[in-house]
Amino acid sequence: MYTAFFGLQRDPFTISPDPRFLFLSERHREALAHLLYGAQGAGGFVLLTGDVGTGKTTVCRRFLDEAPSRSRLAYIFNPRLSVTELLHSVADEFGYAVPSAEGREPTVKELVDPLNRFLLDAHASRHNPILIIDEAQNLSPDVLEQLRLLTNLETNERKLLQIVLIGQPELREILARPGLEQLAQRIVARFHLGPLDPADTNRYIRHRLKVAGHQGPLPFEARALRRIHQRTAGVPRRINLLCGRAMLGAYAQGRRTIDTATVDRAAAEVFGDSPPAVSRSRTAALLGLGVLAGVAISVAAFLALRPATPVAAAAAAPAPVATSLPAPPAPALTPPPPSPPPAPPRATDLIAKEDAGWRTIGPRWGLPADTAQPCATALELGLQCYRTSRMTWHGMRQMDRPALLRLQLPDGNGYAVLEGMSGDRVRLAAGEHRWDLDTGALAKVWRGDYLSLWRTPPGQRGILSDGMRGSAARWTDNRLLALQQRGALDADADSLAKRVEAFQRANGLDVDGRASPTTLILLNRASGIDEPRLSTVLP
Repeated sequence: MYTAFFGLQRDPFTISPDPRFLFLSERHREALAHLLYGAQGAGGFVLLTGDVGTGKTTVCRRFLDEAPSRSRLAYIFNPRLSVTELLHSVADEFGYAVPSAEGREPTVKELVDPLNRFLLDAHASRHNPILIIDEAQNLSPDVLEQLRLLTNLETNERKLLQIVLIGQPELREILARPGLEQLAQRIVARFHLGPLDPADTNRYIRHRLKVAGHQGPLPFEARALRRIHQRTAGVPRRINLLCGRAMLGAYAQGRRTIDTATVDRAAAEVFGDSPPAVSRSRTAALLGLGVLAGVAISVAAFLALRPATPVAAAAAAPAPVATSLPAPPAPALTPPPPSPPPAPPRATDLIAKEDAGWRTIGPRWGLPADTAQPCATALELGLQCYRTSRMTWHGMRQMDRPALLRLQLPDGNGYAVLEGMSGDRVRLAAGEHRWDLDTGALAKVWRGDYLSLWRTPPGQRGILSDGMRGSAARWTDNRLLALQQRGALDADADSLAKRVEAFQRANGLDVDGRASPTTLILLNRASGIDEPRLSTVLP
C-alpha cells in the first residue's frame, strides 16, 4: 500500500524470511560461526537459542547455504512429533526409504536400521549428515532421548550424525534437567542470540529499505529510530512490525517523514501498549489530521478527525462577538464501521484426509477427481506429488501454485487449499468455505506442511528425485542454457552442475548443485511451463 508512495519496489518490512533482506549483525555472524564449527565436528549436538523474533531462522537459513559442500542436510521445522513420526520425517528429509509395515506402525528399530545404513553409506562417501531441528523447545522428553540415542550411531573413528537444535531460551532450561544430563554432555557448541543494539537496529532498518529500492534520505527521523529501538528492544521481528505500521501511518497522513509520534501510534496499534503522554496542544494538533478517502480500514487507527474548512462570512456580516467558550467544531467525516472479521477456520470445515485433498487440487492439473491413488495416477500423466514440512511464505509465493496446507487448529487438524496470495494475505478454501488470512493469522495455524503437484520433464518415468541424469538432465540443461542466453544466469557457469547452482543462488534456494524437485518446480515457472497458478486478486 505504501511502497510506491515512498519510492520502494517491494515491502521492506515483511515478516516472512525473504533471503533478499538477509541482515547479519555481529551477533548473528557469531551464531553462524558456531553452527559452521559444529558442522565440521565429529558428531554430537550444536545448540542455538534466542528469544522469539531475534533471527534464529535467519541464521539457520544462512547456515543451510554455507554448510560445507559435503554436508547432507535434513531440516525439521515442526518438532511436535512422536518418536516414530520424527524418524519418518528424518527419512523423508534425507531421502532414504523406510520399510512399510502392512496394517501396523513400523517399530523404532525398523526405522532406525535404515537410518544407520544411510549414515554408514554417507560416511563411506565422505559426506557429513546434519539433522537440524527448529523450534526444538517443543520436543518431548521421549523424542529428545531418541535423538541422543541416534548420536550413538558411530564407527570406530567418529560419530555419524550431527544434530543442530534451534529453539527459544526455555530449551536451555529443558536440557539442564537431570534426566537429560547425558544429552547435555554431548553438546559441542552453544550460542544464545540476543537482540540488536541501537546501532545495529539503525543499520537493520537502513539495510531493508535499501534492498526494497529506497534512495535518498531515510524516511525515519533520528529520534524516531531511537524510539523504534526502545519500543522493540532490538528484536528484528518487532522492528519489522513497527516500521511497517509506522510507514503505513505516515502514508495515511500524506507525510514522507516519520516522527516519534507516528512511531508511538504504530506501537500502540501493533503491540497494544499506550504511547507516552503528550501535551494538550500536541493532542489538539493530532486531532487535526484529515481523514483520507480510499485508505483501507487497517489505516484508520492512524487517522484522527480533520476540522471542517470554515465557510467564508459575507462581507457585510458583522464581526463575531468574542466569548469565553470556543466555537463548537464543525461536523467531521466519520469512517464507516469496519466489517466483522471473517470467522476463523474450524477443524470440522477442513478437508480431513490427505488423499481427499489431493483429489481436490488434482483436477487443476488434469488429474481425475475420482482416482483412488492420486500420486500414482499423477506419475502416469507426467506429474509428481510434492511435499515438504518446511515451506515458508516466500517459498509459497515462489512456487505460485495451488497447494494443500495442513492446518493445526485448537479443535483438530486438517487440510485447506491455497488458492491465492496477494500482498500479506492468502486465500484458503475447503469445500464451500473460504478464508482470507494475513501472515500473522496463518502463522498461528500453519507450521510449514505444504503439498502440491508439478509437471516433470518430458519422457520422465517414475518418481524423479534428482534431475541430473538421463532425459531429465538434458531437459534441465537445455532450460538453464536458455535462461543463461537471456542473461538470467551467470554466464561463467560452464556445466550443468554450475548452472544449477547459479539458478539456485538466483532464486534463494539451498545451493547444492542438485536439480531437486524444488529446483525443477521453479525452473518450470522460469521457463513458462503451463501449470496452474495462484490467484493474485483477493477482495
